[in-house]
Amino acid sequence: MITSKIKQRIAGKGRGAIFAPSDFLDIGTRASVDQALSRLADQGVIRRLMRGLYDYPKQSARFGPLTPSADDIARAVARKDNQVLQPSPAMAANQLGLSTQVPSNPTYMTDGPTRTKQIGQQVIQFRNASPKTLVGAGQMAGTVFQALRYVGKDSVDDQVIDKIARALDAKDRAQLVKQSKHIPAWMHPVIRQIAAHA
Repeated sequence: MITSKIKQRIAGKGRGAIFAPSDFLDIGTRASVDQALSRLADQGVIRRLMRGLYDYPKQSARFGPLTPSADDIARAVARKDNQVLQPSPAMAANQLGLSTQVPSNPTYMTDGPTRTKQIGQQVIQFRNASPKTLVGAGQMAGTVFQALRYVGKDSVDDQVIDKIARALDAKDRAQLVKQSKHIPAWMHPVIRQIAAHA
């Protein structure tokens, strides 16, 4: 039975998992997968977040089902639509502790179309970006390049370099150097300093 196979796989991923029908096409046809997911949503096993996207919600004793994070939703949307994803410069700077400003609507750069998705109260923006902006997407390197864009050429100081370096492990640093051939020239000496900061 397709429904029970899908239910088993969902349970195996654990609460908080987000998925699309395309994640189950090895189990059945698109129509039968859609039907099974619809049935599981009606039974309250999973929740429909938006068209073509479901989650197996984490539960809170006090608040009931919890809404997934914007980051998890954005990653699931990108995976569903087969697109790359990069946090916006402001979000990247916030993630690396270079800015205390939290963007009111999480914004991601992508190779897909510019659009807005709303899940409950959350509004997530996707902006089409050039391949240059998407260098290192999906890796820590991409987040670093975006954060540096936010800080700007004239505001990068030892404190910024130190903060970024502390957020990276050896693998991240190696990726950073590898990906840096496609970034603006002003970032090169900054990246060398971050990489040397063991």
